[in-house]
Amino acid sequence: MIPGHPHLLPSLRKGVQAAFLLFCLFIGYRFYSFFLWATAGADYTPRPPSVEAFLPIAALMSLKQLLVTGIYDPIHPAGLTIFLAALVVAFFFRKGFCGWICPIGCCSELFHAGGSRLLARFGKTSKKSGWSPPRLVDSLLPVFKYLLLLFFFYAIIWKMDIITLQRFSRSPYSLSADARMLHFFLQPSQLAATLLAVLAFVSFFWRNFWCRYLCPYGALLGLLAVPSPLLVRRNPATCIDCKQCEAVCPGAIKVTDKTTIRTPECIGCLECIAACPQKDCLSLAAPALPITKSISPFFLPLGILSVFFTFWLVAVVTGHWHTSVPDDSLQHYYKMIFK
Repeated sequence: MIPGHPHLLPSLRKGVQAAFLLFCLFIGYRFYSFFLWATAGADYTPRPPSVEAFLPIAALMSLKQLLVTGIYDPIHPAGLTIFLAALVVAFFFRKGFCGWICPIGCCSELFHAGGSRLLARFGKTSKKSGWSPPRLVDSLLPVFKYLLLLFFFYAIIWKMDIITLQRFSRSPYSLSADARMLHFFLQPSQLAATLLAVLAFVSFFWRNFWCRYLCPYGALLGLLAVPSPLLVRRNPATCIDCKQCEAVCPGAIKVTDKTTIRTPECIGCLECIAACPQKDCLSLAAPALPITKSISPFFLPLGILSVFFTFWLVAVVTGHWHTSVPDDSLQHYYKMIFK
């Protein structure tokens, strides 16, 4: 282990993840109340801007508009702010958004924890690691998330011209994207419900299935994290090859095969550092630091949360958090679509 009580990192991460998950549930409830006001005449509840975090495609379109025209999307500004924060976090602090903030990743880990305990009870696997697929399968399946990422980049960044993009962003379909997303989960089609059930079931036994193999958002953040100035470093001289780091790694990274962890699958969770029984073996470091020097692992979550909340604060202060679309206009579009 290294100085700074790294054994506390898993508890800290679970606490941060739980806080964001509970906040997302609260936001979901608030938005549902707003939706009922808009479509069913319930008491008024202000629309929570944070709901736009669940509109990543709209955020990608907003990013293109910002880069091409310099216009900060006035329709889904919170979604763009959160997306930009996640990109900056990925570049400087690895896939910290995935490892510390994302509620989908948190739920996936909860599913897997339950599945691992169930399998361990029947003596099929260890309680910590759960079931693991063959290494060849595990190395090939991530191709799917990169194909999905490539599709969205081709359709939005490359194929869609800025005029078409701006027209679409002001269309009733785009203006009601948040309500459509809510409706998808409240009243999913038979196909959608089946797919969600399959994903949940597979995640119960297959560690972080969605995150590791299908999430295009995570694929983008992983690519940005490769040149990150922070990384996990292994000192071969002190490593005893116990593989406790690999047993707890959500990305199933073969840590003991590497001296520096730069893979896009590293989510910056630091579980490996916390699990390592050897002093000065695994550490958070920068490429320029000698192998005997390290950075406190708590610097990573501090940086992640600082960047995230700084983006939020700047967006609120500068008027780039709340949508410019009036509530009565949203009510009109919601009623038009959800008759």
